[in-house]
Amino acid sequence: MTSATVARLTHSWLDDGHALLAGSLFVALGLIMFAHAGLLTGGVAGVAFLVSYATGWSLALCFFGFSLPFFWLSWRRLGPAFTLKSLVAVSLVSVFTALAPKVVRFELLNPWVASVLGGFLIGFGLLALLRHQASVGGVNIVAQWLQQTRGVRAGHVQMAVDILVVLAALAVVPPERVLQSVLGAVAIGAILTLNHRPGRYLGV
Repeated sequence: MTSATVARLTHSWLDDGHALLAGSLFVALGLIMFAHAGLLTGGVAGVAFLVSYATGWSLALCFFGFSLPFFWLSWRRLGPAFTLKSLVAVSLVSVFTALAPKVVRFELLNPWVASVLGGFLIGFGLLALLRHQASVGGVNIVAQWLQQTRGVRAGHVQMAVDILVVLAALAVVPPERVLQSVLGAVAIGAILTLNHRPGRYLGV
């Protein structure tokens, strides 16, 4: 591959900005659908859901706070650019989630539909962020690091951890909601597994 080809594949700051905004919006909307239907997701977001359901604390604040410790790994292993863009993405998701009740309302949202559609939205949002060297923190950072350093697909890591976290919620939410949440986790992981493979996407 020539240097000219690499230059054409490199994302501009405008490309990255658009991806951060769109990806964060997709993730936030998916999380809002999950929250409205009483579902859970995996990783740090799943822990944020559990704490929010149990305490009544803001989902946005829980998500932001629990994501912060993972940025140490991101800074050391994935570099400042990835870390700063990920911090922006986490901040945007938190802000969008906090503002959502003022602009988005669901009069009718079947939990099974929410699990699949919300999962796809989160998956596509994560995909947009990952392809522009960013994430929404937590397990997403670990998954990206493992893909870059060990060749393990980010989607496989994300799906495995998400399902484990959701299954651990059996003590907190009804079994039917757990099953619906597992379906949502599979929907997220499927998007990443099928579309975010090492060597398939060459933009940087």
